[in-house]
Amino acid sequence: MAQQPGKSSSKKSKPSYLYSIIGVALVLFLLGTLGLIVIHANKLSEYFKESIEIQVILRDNVKEEQAIALRDSIAGRPYVKSIEYVSKNMAAERFKKEFGEDFITLLQYNPLYASINIKGNARYVNPDSLAVIEANLGQQSIVREISYQRGLVSKLNENVRKIGFVILGISVMLALVVIVLIDNTIRLAMFSNRFLIKTMQMVGATRWFIAKPFDLRSIINGALSAILAIAGLIGILYFADQLLPELSAMRDYFMTSVLFIGMIVIGIFISLVSTHRSVMKYLRLKLDDLY
Repeated sequence: MAQQPGKSSSKKSKPSYLYSIIGVALVLFLLGTLGLIVIHANKLSEYFKESIEIQVILRDNVKEEQAIALRDSIAGRPYVKSIEYVSKNMAAERFKKEFGEDFITLLQYNPLYASINIKGNARYVNPDSLAVIEANLGQQSIVREISYQRGLVSKLNENVRKIGFVILGISVMLALVVIVLIDNTIRLAMFSNRFLIKTMQMVGATRWFIAKPFDLRSIINGALSAILAIAGLIGILYFADQLLPELSAMRDYFMTSVLFIGMIVIGIFISLVSTHRSVMKYLRLKLDDLY
């Protein structure tokens, strides 16, 4: 007689596992979406910072050998992402190509200066670091002045900080919501197994023996939920790349991999903890309290 309720409960529990897997996958998908936004926002910030050009404008009488030697000495410094030397003639050609005007023919001389153009690593593109870099480069005798968009740098860093605080707040709230939703989803799935759990206890099974199959199932379900969520995110990334191919250039594969691994760990951990808590709860309850 004890086997019949067990079979019945087992059959009834199967849909609950399916709903549980789908429910947890949707919640993890939401969490993963925010993670992708954070990763791409960071890469976008780096992209804009590394697009800012620092022009080391050289004096008019500087020989090309001196300019190249200075370029080579700057190139090895940690704040340099890329560097190039632009001679007076190259500067004139670029001006003509960009604006369509041959001012040399009109003026009979080239008023532009040779320069060393630097694009810095993102972590150095902030007002304090750039001030130190400017002071250091300004000490070179062949340097006339240092030019970059100071207002843009300040505004960019200010906006990055604001966006960072907003994303942090949303992340904390969403993390709490994710934990609560997954916990409630698992507990609801375990509710249909309460009589099976109690029946096993009544026939003399130990708590570990009862909890073990449910814990193993929760690990499998948590992993399946995370894999479904990751598949959904990969689909979004694929379609985003089709619409905006430029996004692939800003893809951080390492951080995206870390995010996916984190989703699997979170899915398994919360599912395991919630399932084990539910099993222990029903084992402590009296039979009459299950109805």
